[in-house]
Amino acid sequence: MDRLTEMEAFVHVVDHGGFTDAARKMGLSKSAVSKHVSALEARLAVRLLNRTTRRVNPTEVGLAYYDRARSVLTEAAEADSMVTAMQANPKGSLRISAPVTFGVHHVTPAVSAFLGAYPEVDVNMVLDDRFVELLAEGFDLAIRIGTLADSSLKAKKLAETRTVIVASPAYVSEASVPRTIDDLNDHRLLHYSQLSTGNFWRLHTASGEERQIRVGGRLTVNNGEALMRAAEAGLGIAQVPSFMLGAALASGRLVELLPDRPRELLGVYAVYPQGRFPQPKLRAFIDFLSDHFRKSGADTWPA
Repeated sequence: MDRLTEMEAFVHVVDHGGFTDAARKMGLSKSAVSKHVSALEARLAVRLLNRTTRRVNPTEVGLAYYDRARSVLTEAAEADSMVTAMQANPKGSLRISAPVTFGVHHVTPAVSAFLGAYPEVDVNMVLDDRFVELLAEGFDLAIRIGTLADSSLKAKKLAETRTVIVASPAYVSEASVPRTIDDLNDHRLLHYSQLSTGNFWRLHTASGEERQIRVGGRLTVNNGEALMRAAEAGLGIAQVPSFMLGAALASGRLVELLPDRPRELLGVYAVYPQGRFPQPKLRAFIDFLSDHFRKSGADTWPA
């Protein structure tokens, strides 16, 4: 059997914790993947996997082999990418991830325009507010908003948005207007469960001091637009990215609170797996997104 295929089968089994998902990823039958891994173990004369009825885990030797095998496969993929990069026309399928609300309102129009410009590229867009695992889940690229964690992924900044503290006029009329950041402690704060800072808002005063405001009220939600709708309904105060607020602020359904506080900016990034030779379809898509957001005034969501 082909050594690289054996390595690839083994790496996918470890990545996905079993043969079924590995087979789906490779487009092979479960039995074929099992044969590749068994052939690898026979050739090396060592057991690489501990198999149970529910899960497959690498042995100590298997874990060490996994690290080296992944490096070999990465080098092989980059060699293929180098050849692919010489092709003139982007082609093939792109699997991308984006947050739900940002994806609906801002990524979808860009994807539609991209597909019109590149007829040989197909896009599979998955909208989800969680941070997906690009390699394990088979994504070529993800759109992420906020501070990026250290990782092996590459990133390109596409735009900026800012956080805005908002409430409905009805809520403000009932509960009064907070005049300082510390006043927020006396209000009902709506919690976005995907917040990278957990149950706290980290806000800065005019002098640059950071304040941590604990958030924990009657509503916790994992989607930004649902959070905004709850604020519009008068359930409390929410902190929402500006890219989704234009119509709500313009119509008066929401009002900005503490408008004089320093701007809390969030980067909008395209993140993608490390590689010296990004495929033409990926490079074209990232460049198209960056240009699309610049032309659409993305840096003023809203000013």
